[in-house]
Amino acid sequence: MPVIVNNIQDKIEISEDILSLLEKIGNFVLRLEGQSKQCEVSINLVDNTHIQELNFTYRGYDKPTDVLSFNLQDNITDEEEDCILGDVVISAEKAEEQAKMYGQTLMQEVAFLSVHGILHLLGYDHETDEAEKEMNEKQEMILKQFKLK
Repeated sequence: MPVIVNNIQDKIEISEDILSLLEKIGNFVLRLEGQSKQCEVSINLVDNTHIQELNFTYRGYDKPTDVLSFNLQDNITDEEEDCILGDVVISAEKAEEQAKMYGQTLMQEVAFLSVHGILHLLGYDHETDEAEKEMNEKQEMILKQFKLK
């Protein structure tokens, strides 16, 4: 289960510990949700400018956001092919801002956003109260596994 973590921004210092944790969490979530060992996810840490461009292009919102998920599963044509589940894009600047606002570490916030984004790739959403409750419970359980809640 390749989880590829890329830090493609230079505004916020991201430690190797954070990058390693994101890879471990990604693999844990994929295993937990029964994904094949060939299933691939990328987690990309970007700056506000980059995520704002993506948010405007794909969602029509001309402002930075904390996390976006891009599901690529529609591209699978053969079950024998490697599964590229999709991409999670996180604004490191928003993560730092939110970490301060919520009284937690950058590591905790980036981990939360990664879990949130991967769960979206796996079909979870928060469009209804019931769906939101299910997603929140799953996020909390995963973060507790890594002692981040």
